[in-house]
Amino acid sequence: MYNIQQTLQQYFGYNSFRLNQEEIIENVLAKKDSIVLMPTGGGKSLCYQVPALVLDGITIVVSPLIALMKDQVDALKLNGVAAAFLNSSQSSSEQSSIIQQLKTNRLKLLYVAPERLLGQNNLLNYLKDINISLFAIDEAHCISHWGHDFRPEYLVLGQLKKQFPSVPIIALTATADSLTKKDIIQKLEVTDYTVYENSFNRPNISYCVKQKRNYFSQ
Repeated sequence: MYNIQQTLQQYFGYNSFRLNQEEIIENVLAKKDSIVLMPTGGGKSLCYQVPALVLDGITIVVSPLIALMKDQVDALKLNGVAAAFLNSSQSSSEQSSIIQQLKTNRLKLLYVAPERLLGQNNLLNYLKDINISLFAIDEAHCISHWGHDFRPEYLVLGQLKKQFPSVPIIALTATADSLTKKDIIQKLEVTDYTVYENSFNRPNISYCVKQKRNYFSQ
């Protein structure tokens, strides 16, 4: 039995989960696919980082932004988690070192750009002999033609389900209308999945509209 509460406390310092986080994690641990729509700051990353730590094997995180990868990996390392990233900002020797860590099962999370996973000299060739526990697709709206940050490599992520049918997929985004959500599901080619959609209402943010009077002093 997985002790996700202990993992949450030990590595992230939280005493309890936020809305839907525990249900999403339990779904992942049951080896089922998950589509997660959660506002920025809602705690999406914990939904795959906690399972990554309790499951055997390595979690592959597909992320579109180099800066975001580095921030996530730096934070995980500070918490004592074996994490790394692969992207174009690294030298060939740095990338070779990380590939070696991957092959020798010394990592729990590996962050990669979709181009690195599926492009020329793609990483999928190495992953066939690796014990993969989970694929996490961050900023999943990029999969969709409606996504504002569209990248072609995201369109072929359906290969993951074909090549690794027993490995669960979790797709996460803070930017998805109904058309985009439907497109994400179709492009990933998931069939047995659960959609988790948190409210995007932010009670700590308010809007106020005033007439334009004495605007210079205001």
